Amino acid sequence: MADVDYGHFVDWDKMGDLAKSTGPSKFECKDPRELKNLARQGYWSKNHKLRAQVYQQLIKAVPCRTVTPDAEVYRDIVVSIVGKKAPASIPLPEFVDGVPVPLYCLKADGIGAAHKIMSCLASQFPDISYCPTLPAVTAVLLHFCSEEAQCFEQVSRLLACNEPGRRMLDQTFLAFESSCMTFGDLANKYCPSAHKLIVASAQDVLDVYSDWLRWVFGDLPFAHVARVIDVFFVEGYKVLYRVALAILKFYRKQKAGQTLPATQDSESVRGDIQVFVQGIASCVTPDKLLEKAFSIRLFSRKEITLLQLANEKSLQQRGITVKQRRRQNVHLAVNAENFSSEIVSAKEMRDIWSWIPERFALCQPQLLFTTSTHGCSLNRFYCHCEGHEPTLMLIKTTDREVCGAFLSTDWEERKRGGNKLSFFGTGECFVFRLKPEMERYEWVIIGHPELAASTQPESEEPTKDEPPGKTISNTSTLPAGEPPADLSDRLSPFLSARHFNLNSRNTSMFMAGSAECIIVGGGDGNALYIDADLNRGRTAHCTTFDNPPLCSETFQVCLLEVWGFQDAMSS
Repeated sequence: MADVDYGHFVDWDKMGDLAKSTGPSKFECKDPRELKNLARQGYWSKNHKLRAQVYQQLIKAVPCRTVTPDAEVYRDIVVSIVGKKAPASIPLPEFVDGVPVPLYCLKADGIGAAHKIMSCLASQFPDISYCPTLPAVTAVLLHFCSEEAQCFEQVSRLLACNEPGRRMLDQTFLAFESSCMTFGDLANKYCPSAHKLIVASAQDVLDVYSDWLRWVFGDLPFAHVARVIDVFFVEGYKVLYRVALAILKFYRKQKAGQTLPATQDSESVRGDIQVFVQGIASCVTPDKLLEKAFSIRLFSRKEITLLQLANEKSLQQRGITVKQRRRQNVHLAVNAENFSSEIVSAKEMRDIWSWIPERFALCQPQLLFTTSTHGCSLNRFYCHCEGHEPTLMLIKTTDREVCGAFLSTDWEERKRGGNKLSFFGTGECFVFRLKPEMERYEWVIIGHPELAASTQPESEEPTKDEPPGKTISNTSTLPAGEPPADLSDRLSPFLSARHFNLNSRNTSMFMAGSAECIIVGGGDGNALYIDADLNRGRTAHCTTFDNPPLCSETFQVCLLEVWGFQDAMSS
């Protein structure tokens, strides 16, 4: 049998000690427990050819769909898909979200090969909607493949894995985002000191943790990521969590004793961690990284699975999809030159935009009112905000806390109550806080549709047991006990209906305004209450949104902004 060249795409001058082939040259092991021990010990890590053969063996053992593209498929389709384009100029699939191919120790033609392979993968896996780890995984495997077709087949098997309960590569935004939330949960439990450091340093903790997979696949030096993959192919996805937690522990250790700056922009913290991970070889060897990763006690695959499922369910209830993330990134990035907020960054506005109803997908944020330029009075507030529906209110306190509300209805509706303070609005309203962690609180009925049972007759007049000042008109009936057809559908008539027959009026107190104050949320307290001078406010738990206080319970307004939704087609 001819000797196979497993370094065709490798720049050996960059490989350092990995260019030396020492240690064993053969591998035979069928016992899973022994295989795990050998992987953790780095049995094949010092012999490039042996490592390539072991990877090939491990990936061939991955259970896959009956029809999975192989090397022959690649040879058949590559010419028709790539054509005569220069490989490096071939655009990467949209689902990698703009993540470039890491150079690692590849030659220039290796980078081009990665572009070709991913273009062909996109044609064979049309169901992939989000997979930012694919460029790094493809690049690593190219170091240990004799040809592009072999690498294509190996990556295809990872993508086509169908073993119940086994995860290889996340392929949807829902899976990716829930993994970031799961990593945050694990960091809080297993790395409390490091987690506290991130909470104290960054304005948006989840934004920092959204990089956890990039730390492993992208930022780690090649020698480190290769050792991680040695174990990943044997033990699965939990290894990635362990390694990322170990990275976080080492990062925190580096920061110990340093005078840390005050809470800073999340992008700065993300950049600081990235620099640390990219230079980790100066203080942490690959074996030391794995030793730290596997020293974390009481860490099970079952715990990860339960957390992942819980977080996926939470995101599904919020209607989080890759479609939302893409549209918010595209539309707000395109119009970035028109965006100027003194309260939130463009990144934070994009995150807020992901929460709004789908029918505003093509709208641009339009600043209607700010206390910094229009003075502080409710008359001015109403003058600038009336005629706009919906609106987004952002509040920054003198303690640098940030919170706000999405308000579905024109403030002019308040006039229907005459001189009485009356509630109006729809179930699309929600309240939120941004710092230190982002959280949205929707209408309580969305999470508990059983509360929507119609127990009161339709009426255009307040009933005697109704809270003072509450006015209900133009009611529409919702069948008793019947939830909306799809709670994740942001166009649901159930959410958009102006009024509801509910068994508790407290659960439909969305927004109210008078000459003395504006209120968002009611029942047992107000989510937001702001006085006539737009100067002081209060926040508390309310029944409508079932929210905790959004900031300090009594606060002074530093800045208040109201944004409208301008139709992009008419702008």
